[in-house]
Amino acid sequence: MRDFMLKLGEPRILWPLLFALLIAAPFAFYPVFLMKLLCFALFACAFNLLVGYAGLLSFGHAAFLGTAGYMTGYLVKVQNLPPELGLLAGTAAAALLGYAFGALAIRRRGIYFAMITLALAQMVYFICLQIPQTGGEDGLQAVPRGTLFGFIDLADNLTMYYVVLAIFVSGFLIIYRTIHSPFGQVLKAIRENEPRALSLGYNTDRYKLLAFVLSAALSGLAGATKTLVLQLSSLSDVDWHMSGEVMLMTLLGGMGTVVGPVLGAALVVTLQNYLAGVGGYVTVIIGAIFVVCVLLFRRGFAGELARLLRPGR
Repeated sequence: MRDFMLKLGEPRILWPLLFALLIAAPFAFYPVFLMKLLCFALFACAFNLLVGYAGLLSFGHAAFLGTAGYMTGYLVKVQNLPPELGLLAGTAAAALLGYAFGALAIRRRGIYFAMITLALAQMVYFICLQIPQTGGEDGLQAVPRGTLFGFIDLADNLTMYYVVLAIFVSGFLIIYRTIHSPFGQVLKAIRENEPRALSLGYNTDRYKLLAFVLSAALSGLAGATKTLVLQLSSLSDVDWHMSGEVMLMTLLGGMGTVVGPVLGAALVVTLQNYLAGVGGYVTVIIGAIFVVCVLLFRRGFAGELARLLRPGR
């Protein structure tokens, strides 16, 4: 059985299998639920790129998700721009905001870095609450999905699902290539021993800023896509609770692993969706699962599974 699992875990077998499952998934599950899951999975993967590989714990990633969502919703609904331009504008806005956040925060480490990102994110939250373009507490509602490239009607859920799947796969491949590139190796070196990386001649601040901007841009892409999927952008997207949720997804799935954030996002979104009837108790249930994970699966589900299947164990 273990040999079978090892063969199944090989990339040349695992990735095509997972991709085939994702293609067939909307015929077995509600497409809108799956699209929401993919958006949060991309968000968690983007967050994991920063915290799991660069060692930078951000408490303000909801700002990038929400800002991109508001930007896309406003341009598509109010300015009547096509969805592809709305997605690009939302992603660009998140990247610019990430550059501003990163330029201010990367010179600090540890808890100071985390608190600076949280403070900046709360500023974004209050701006979104006050300015009229965001709709205040009502948010932007009834955002039209529109027609992609002038001929792909996104009003159909099945069509929209495959567009979201293409966006998720593209973002995931960007993250995967970044992790396994020389740039990714430098990020890991900075995470493990920044003074050592600095002594080898690497401009660590520059690498951390690039990682921050890339993570913010991909988080913005997830937020912009989520706005088109749900046709809604609200204050909950920029609230600090959203930053806590993506942190929870990453830790449950396995921080510093490739597929861990996807598993964590799938678990959290599924519990929130199917346990919505119990009201506030869903938070208690997710919290209990998190405690169990911390006590028994400290590497997260993906990390523990990889350890169990490691040859020679």
